[in-house]
Amino acid sequence: MYKVLKTEGNAKRAVMETVHGTIQTPVFMNVGTVAAIKGAVSTADLEQIGTQVQLSNTYHLHVRPGDEVVKDMGGLHKFMSWNKPILTDSGGFQVFSLSGLRKIKEEGVYFQSHIDGKKIFMGPEESMQIQSNLASTIAMAFDECPSSRADRNYVQASVDRTTRWLQRCKDKMAELNAREDTINKNQLLFGINQGAIFNDIRIEHAKRISEFDLDGYALGGLAVGESHEEMYDVLDHTVPYLPKDKPTYLMGVGTPANILEAVERGVDFFDCVYPTRNGRHAHLYTNHGKINLLNAKYERDGRPIEEGCMCPTCQRYSRAYIRHLLKAKEMLGMRMCVIHNLYFYNKMMEEIRDALDAGEFKAYKARKLEGMEQKND
Repeated sequence: MYKVLKTEGNAKRAVMETVHGTIQTPVFMNVGTVAAIKGAVSTADLEQIGTQVQLSNTYHLHVRPGDEVVKDMGGLHKFMSWNKPILTDSGGFQVFSLSGLRKIKEEGVYFQSHIDGKKIFMGPEESMQIQSNLASTIAMAFDECPSSRADRNYVQASVDRTTRWLQRCKDKMAELNAREDTINKNQLLFGINQGAIFNDIRIEHAKRISEFDLDGYALGGLAVGESHEEMYDVLDHTVPYLPKDKPTYLMGVGTPANILEAVERGVDFFDCVYPTRNGRHAHLYTNHGKINLLNAKYERDGRPIEEGCMCPTCQRYSRAYIRHLLKAKEMLGMRMCVIHNLYFYNKMMEEIRDALDAGEFKAYKARKLEGMEQKND
């Protein structure tokens, strides 16, 4: 199912077979929280720009339109007309991000909906049931994501509970995958390593969850307030204790530089809202640094966002025109920027895979970082 093809230091070049197709890793998963990429980007667009995996959110889809609606529509793949792999996160991160609206107990978490204030309960079994209804390719175990600044005692208790929840997730998924009415009976389960920035807690948790023999392992609770250096230190200490013959996923990360650093440390799955969020605000990635298209100097700039870029936006439109659309608040401008940024990320992952295939990742990484550190503005 997951096979490492090549290594360079700790970096892995691998391939993963799933019921919805093959994933070449390292891979960036485009974030479609509510089964759509923000910025009016369609699944046809995603196919055109080289997207391999789309990520959606369990909590948000449970709240609206409802996971049972999605199940009745044939599952998430049919619902959004996407035939490649989908990963659904478990709702655990919302425990962190909706901190003012929840109570955590052993049985699970009591939420208030961010939409209408309605009371919601979600525990490991509920999260697995929702993800089974969504019929994603990969389901994430339900966990708590403690703040990177939480005190040691809180983090240890939280991690212990996440481990107990993982056993409940595994048991529930086995039951759901055996049911007659389950849409995707081959749904995979990834566990999540937690521990804030306490390396010893992280390492111990990595050892414990590795014993569950899951389909993959994620590192959660990073990129939530700690410095880049602290995150890299956690990866340096923790990744070696996760199974090398299973995919390793760094959740919610990150910048192109973060991805390059994490690939070097053995990570092969990534997701982040940066390319879409930045695109919607006219901040665009290029191989020569980021540009802000709202700057006045682009008003009469007839060049594409990046010379030589093969994305649909750069193939046809100028910086001046896209800037005009953004200033005029036309949705088309935002859409063009998001498409460019997602293409940039997907293309970078392809370049990373090619560099690993050629045994030249270290040189590629140095070259890429040097180019992107330039100041375009």
